[in-house]
Amino acid sequence: MIEFSAGGLVVDAAGRVLLIRARDLRARPVWTLPKGTLAPGETTAEAALREVREETGWRCELVRPLEPVTYWFQRDGRRVRKTVSWFLMRPVEKAGDHDHEVDEVAWADRAEALARLRYESDRRLVEALVPG
Repeated sequence: MIEFSAGGLVVDAAGRVLLIRARDLRARPVWTLPKGTLAPGETTAEAALREVREETGWRCELVRPLEPVTYWFQRDGRRVRKTVSWFLMRPVEKAGDHDHEVDEVAWADRAEALARLRYESDRRLVEALVPG
């Protein structure tokens, strides 16, 4: 099975990263970056902006596309190959609350973000793009 998602590495003027605490497939809390599945007819950029808005409550603007990340995981006993199109973003305004898929939203400096993020691919994005 193959899936495509899009997401945002949102970095503010102070160099803080926007994180979400959601639930993994085993319902355990996990700190990660906002991302989600493309809707029919949606571009990766549109999906990334929408997902960040839905999952964080922040309206953002694109800075530039980043390298896509591909990984494998198991869901319901099936192997899934997922490719995520990532975009570097900057926050524009707080436009509402996060959706039901997210338990908490937090701004974190680089060191705190790297300590909180569970997934290696998320940490690599932060390491490469957030000044230390």
